[in-house]
Amino acid sequence: MSTLEIKDLHVSVAAEDGAKEILRGVDLTIRGGETHAIMGPNGSGKSTLAYAIAGHPKYEITGGEVLLDGEDVLAMSVDERARAGLFLAMQYPVEVPGVSMANFLRSAATAVRGEAPKLRTWVKEVKGAMSELDIDPDFADRSVNEGFSGGEKKRHEVLQLSLLKPKIAVLDETDSGLDVDALRVVSQGVNRYRAAGDVGVLLITHYTRILKYITPDVVHVFAGGRIVESGGADLANELEENGYVKYGAGAEAAS
Repeated sequence: MSTLEIKDLHVSVAAEDGAKEILRGVDLTIRGGETHAIMGPNGSGKSTLAYAIAGHPKYEITGGEVLLDGEDVLAMSVDERARAGLFLAMQYPVEVPGVSMANFLRSAATAVRGEAPKLRTWVKEVKGAMSELDIDPDFADRSVNEGFSGGEKKRHEVLQLSLLKPKIAVLDETDSGLDVDALRVVSQGVNRYRAAGDVGVLLITHYTRILKYITPDVVHVFAGGRIVESGGADLANELEENGYVKYGAGAEAAS
């Protein structure tokens, strides 16, 4: 069972008037089998946390640690983080013209697993995963995310999750842009993967609607670049009812 430890993490991003600190001391531990939801207002630093964990070059780590099973994640390249078991489902998945989904997925699986999956087994595995997510088989021959709807892009992200089998999955606003049917299918895909192993999930969202399908063990309120409150699943309902008014000062500081 894996553990992701984030200790006093500080992150800055370049701005016109110099570096701007976004994360101001984040402390968070996610263990295999746990699902943590992070909620907070716009500009509070939620996506910055996701990209910092994944290794996006735009974000400069100015202090703190990120450890996966005791190993220093911040010393790893992006591909090393993926091979170590980290996965990021992006809020805005990018298009990759000229690269088919089939080639992309097999190349990614080969890189993460350390060897190419046997073709016959792999084809069966991909077809099964695509069927569970209601993805048309013809999409395997299409360029990655090119011309995909928002829902189709998010299903592809969860398809990657199910095939790459990470230890820790960071889902950055996976519910963004989804209609009710797509939200249900995507959530079921995440739940299937959660049930299949001891994956730890960090689910970043603005709204409680995805939490009606994916029940978190812990809900964290993010404001001003740090976690300001934590509680059980009922905390999300409180936020839905009352909003982030009482955290307003912290939210303004990070906007």
